[in-house]
Amino acid sequence: MRRALAVLALVLAAPLITAQREPILVPEVSQSRIEVRQGFTGANLLLYGAVIAPPNTRENYDIVVVLKGPTEPVRIREKERLAGIWMNAGASDFRSAPAFFAVASSRPVGDIVDERTAAIYELGTDFIQLSPSGQIDPEEQTRYAQGLVELRQRQGLYQQNPKGVRISEGVLYQARIELPSNVTTGRYTAETFAIARGRVLASATARIEVEKVGLEGSVVTAAQRWSFLYGLGAIALSLVMGWLAGRLFARG
Repeated sequence: MRRALAVLALVLAAPLITAQREPILVPEVSQSRIEVRQGFTGANLLLYGAVIAPPNTRENYDIVVVLKGPTEPVRIREKERLAGIWMNAGASDFRSAPAFFAVASSRPVGDIVDERTAAIYELGTDFIQLSPSGQIDPEEQTRYAQGLVELRQRQGLYQQNPKGVRISEGVLYQARIELPSNVTTGRYTAETFAIARGRVLASATARIEVEKVGLEGSVVTAAQRWSFLYGLGAIALSLVMGWLAGRLFARG
């Protein structure tokens, strides 16, 4: 079914082929909206599509898919053991770091492009563009950035799969990316790149919404839309719970 859809996309785009000089990407995603409910255990996202090559050309394309979640400010702390006790020895702030970052490619990225190109298009966890806040020594900045990447890799939030894209008939491609249960809600962008001879020849973007639904979603929506009333309600609830606890202990 998915292959038929990709072939249909080729047919619909046929009028464009006669005038094109570069390949065209036609991307699709299995789910454009992912609902996070209570007991959410993660999701398996399928990204697929087709590469429409210019007429009278034969090119072996590599495909790289980069899935990024919403950015957020992050503080990363460095711990040091002093007198047998682990203590915070330093910290660094980043103004914007992707909450989720995953790369899937048809081959190892180092075999497809050079480091400069990989850095421009963020084709790997080593090339995530983080925005440090304040003045910091470049070597320390690199160390903190590596620490952030390693931490989120252990959490399953940063991923890289050098054999995560399968190409069929030189035209159709598909990639699977696992979203863990601790994934952040928000808008995600899936960027697909068609690469040949070390050059990015085409790119396309698809968007995925990850949303909380049910009771948790209602609470989040209330906190965002009516933050003042939500805060008052939380304080009132805390006072009532404290009063009830006091009454129960008084009776005991």
